[in-house]
Amino acid sequence: MATVHFTKNLDRHVACPPERVDAATAHEALDAYFTLHPGVRGYIVDEQGVLRTHVNVFVDGTQVADRSVMDGPVGDRSEIYVMQALSGG
Repeated sequence: MATVHFTKNLDRHVACPPERVDAATAHEALDAYFTLHPGVRGYIVDEQGVLRTHVNVFVDGTQVADRSVMDGPVGDRSEIYVMQALSGG
């Protein structure tokens, strides 16, 4: 089971604890996470289910290259990090 993590800045708006999910791809992992924590979905993906512009996903330290598909494999011990860009000064 892969583990999905979110940065602390998102936690200010919605609870998003790390969660172990059963998935074969990053896309499946996020879908499984959203099933457990539906309030997080709108912060990460748009109405079409595509990652929002300023959201990046990393699997085992490597940024997911195809943001629209996210079909790269994840393993049982994979760590998936979802990060939102921060702005301001």
